Amino acid sequence: MTTDSDEQTSRPAAATRSADGVLTGAVLCPVCHQHRGRGVSHRCAAPGLVVLPAPAHRILDALRAAGGRPLVVGGAVRDALRDALSGGASSATPKDVDIEVLDVDELEQLRPHLARVARVDDVGASFGILVATVGGVDFDISVARERSTAGGETAASSRRDFTANALGWDYATGELVDPWGGAADVAASVLRRVGPSFSDDPLRPLRAVQFVARFGWRIDEETLEACRDLAPSYGTVPRSRVWGEWKKLATRGIHISRAVQALEDMGWLSHFPALAAARGVPQDPVWHPEGDVLTHLGLSADAAAASAESSGLPADARLLAVLGALVHDVGKPYVTAVTDDGRITSYGHDTVGDPVAQDFLTGIGSPHVLRDRIGGLVAEHMCHVSTVGSPTKAAVRRLVRRLDRRSGVTILDWARVVDADVAGRGPAGSPPVSGPWVALATELGPSPRKSLLTGRHLMSLGYRPGPQLGVIIAAAVEAQDDGLFDDEEGAVAWFVEQEVPRA
Repeated sequence: MTTDSDEQTSRPAAATRSADGVLTGAVLCPVCHQHRGRGVSHRCAAPGLVVLPAPAHRILDALRAAGGRPLVVGGAVRDALRDALSGGASSATPKDVDIEVLDVDELEQLRPHLARVARVDDVGASFGILVATVGGVDFDISVARERSTAGGETAASSRRDFTANALGWDYATGELVDPWGGAADVAASVLRRVGPSFSDDPLRPLRAVQFVARFGWRIDEETLEACRDLAPSYGTVPRSRVWGEWKKLATRGIHISRAVQALEDMGWLSHFPALAAARGVPQDPVWHPEGDVLTHLGLSADAAAASAESSGLPADARLLAVLGALVHDVGKPYVTAVTDDGRITSYGHDTVGDPVAQDFLTGIGSPHVLRDRIGGLVAEHMCHVSTVGSPTKAAVRRLVRRLDRRSGVTILDWARVVDADVAGRGPAGSPPVSGPWVALATELGPSPRKSLLTGRHLMSLGYRPGPQLGVIIAAAVEAQDDGLFDDEEGAVAWFVEQEVPRA
């Protein structure tokens, strides 16, 4: 679709705006290699650009039967074009497909035709979207208010956020539909707002941050300024929508430090106080030559994301790893001190960081169970440094038990954050350190989650219910983790040997 000699396609696309904020200017299309204007209709041949899932053909046929002219729009087109321009293979068949339909006046006009081939839900009806599901694939279907003229295509896409997301693909003709020069911006790795309607949704700056995390693209300065103007409106965005963008950032992003920088560049970092407080907080240059705490957090999250990407980590585990790495040191701003001899210390930042991390996660709308899990990872991310040499069985058992109490966090979840911490130190980054802990935990096998010695055992020995039983069971758990017994019979035998007087 492009050639090595086509150098212009890799340059930032020229763009200006009219007095009313409409995007204008000439740009070179990287698909047909023709100069064209922004804000005017542009179609060029791109046969087979988007690899559609098989059920899509049934949906598209139903929409045409309803009198509409459907265009595949949004991420499926953007990602397919990005792959094609980079010379790589097409992305995997999308599991979610957005379709915009021209030549139809009302969304309800489509429903009976879609219902013949798919399950139709009203989950997005308040946003002007019907969700049709067939063959395990979701199709978000909307109606363009404009007719399918050249100008109609341009006007219909003018309400989208970024030019890269304002692309369409006409399956019937095999053409790329690109009214706003989005193809050139995809080639140049630039996020650029389409028009004045960008400000209609104050979530859009966070969408920009999410795309930076996923693609590593830069945000053009004029769009950054529009994001800055929207900063005061952040409080009007429902937390559920905020969480949607952060979740995508963590489960799909690989450039987390760039996303953090984008938050700062657009004046949005202050909306996330735990991160904002980390900017400028110094660290011991011997251990952290990379710079301040926020720099370290971004690099650690990059390391966690890279590891998750290379290993194909499932989304839930990746969420813990990336967000855990991003907030593992948020306690440092509250305990960092400089000693008389000039050393920088941050003793206790792991314990202090637990509630700070949970406050951050609450602010972005994360589920409660995730907050507890990540808080546990923050609280425990330093425990490996307290052991000289290889960990003991007791130390591993106790760590596994403490983690498990935090909504079932595993030692593998812990290991990913610990290893991201040591990797995210710039020139001082080191290989993983969690190996001996994980290996010993694997050797020991699953540990009982609860005390093997119970109140039932104690009462059968003549002890009465009361505070004494709690003290005895707590001591039994310590002995259990020390490996002094590994079943109920052994627990009772151990306790009898202690000769504890009955209260």
